[in-house]
Amino acid sequence: MNSFAPDSSRIVVYHRHHARRQRAKALSHLVPALVLLSSLLPLLQGETLSWVTAAEIGVGAAYVLLLVRELRHLQQHPHHRARVEWLEIAGAGILALEGYHIWHRHHEAADAGAPPRFHVLPWLYWAVALVYVGLAFGLRRLDARRHLHLHAEGFSLRPNPLVALRHWRWADIDTLVAVGEADLLIRYRSGREERLSFAHLHDGPALRQRLLEHAAGGEILEDEA
Repeated sequence: MNSFAPDSSRIVVYHRHHARRQRAKALSHLVPALVLLSSLLPLLQGETLSWVTAAEIGVGAAYVLLLVRELRHLQQHPHHRARVEWLEIAGAGILALEGYHIWHRHHEAADAGAPPRFHVLPWLYWAVALVYVGLAFGLRRLDARRHLHLHAEGFSLRPNPLVALRHWRWADIDTLVAVGEADLLIRYRSGREERLSFAHLHDGPALRQRLLEHAAGGEILEDEA
């Protein structure tokens, strides 16, 4: 085996259903949209427009535009992630404002003589809003954890951002064998064998090919049907 691989590259990998999952995530933002619609109901029933409701409508309008933009973006670039996910920021804004609106109504009711009570719903809205903010700034970093790293000493792979990064060293490997469409058989110098599959990853066959070329200087070491 050629143990010298001159290039070093870190390739972000995605699940083969990544694009479908991203569309589902975008559509999940219909929940804040429903929250927005619920804030309009009191106005239709004759309630006076307050600054909170006006802010909800403004953020909500921006949110709907961002939702349409996100769906269009996913159609063209399903594997590109922005530094800040503004759709999540807008969703967090709606949830935070709605939580404040609910809290404010209960506070006014208490001032009017209603018995004081602890209300969970505003805190729940605020907690979910914080989750959305975390996602807005953390999704790109979370994607980057899922990667294939090719380097001179071997390669590393983390196909799932929630699992540990695994390392393989050329010094321990005898041969790499391409098996089937997207699998790789690793034969160690100790005699042990391990099968590594790229089938669950987006463009898995190309990733396997890239790894083999990195290991063998551009030539696949072995092919096996």
